[in-house]
Amino acid sequence: MEANDIKAIVTGGASGLGEGTVREIVKAGGKAAIFDMNEARGQEIAAELGDAAIFCKVDVTSEEDVNAGLDAATAAFGGINSVVNCAGIAVGQKITGKDGPHPLDKYRKVLDINVVGTFNVMRLAVVRMEQNDPGEDGARGAVVNTASVAAFDGQKGQAAYSASKGAIVASNLPIARDLARSGIRINTIAPGLFMTPMAAGLGDEMVEELSQDIVFPKRFGKPSEYGRLAVFMLTHPYINGETVRLDGAIRLP
Repeated sequence: MEANDIKAIVTGGASGLGEGTVREIVKAGGKAAIFDMNEARGQEIAAELGDAAIFCKVDVTSEEDVNAGLDAATAAFGGINSVVNCAGIAVGQKITGKDGPHPLDKYRKVLDINVVGTFNVMRLAVVRMEQNDPGEDGARGAVVNTASVAAFDGQKGQAAYSASKGAIVASNLPIARDLARSGIRINTIAPGLFMTPMAAGLGDEMVEELSQDIVFPKRFGKPSEYGRLAVFMLTHPYINGETVRLDGAIRLP
């Protein structure tokens, strides 16, 4: 598909990487439905972007919410052909510490949102995409998921987060094989250190210190740079089943 043909669902689209992706899709001439729980911010972004964007309050782990959002996007855009999954959470906690073992409910919550939520949106969206008229090579749509360099270089306290992002990477190829008959591609981006609201909360001094570990350029990534790669993956007809690190060549110690 061409960039101006994109009719996308973007989860976590009201902030960070998701917002950057929504803005890059609209900038390229496409349309985006913002799936997020932050209604105030989501509505604000949608109003700013006009007819090219809508907001849907969606819990990605809820089948009912996701289907309602897909219905709204289909009605607004005349169909959907793209999904970019950016919704996710992180906890920083070692498997054992002064307060005892890692709380199991926190571990489950990370996997529920990051893995089950991603899969839930994909499985419900691709069924809709299968109804699209086939384009060149029989293409009907594309998916981009978000992993992390933590899938490969996980740090202390990232057992839950790294497990969730490792699952996204591991499922990329089998899902590409599952969806081949439907003409739907899937790829994954594994971002490194990005200037999201979570990172901004670290403070300038910590951001500057962490930036020194990045090979080049020595700065945090911009959400727009993530969005540009997502748009590339959605529109490039031959990239499929790939996980691409987007990290300034950082390799966390």
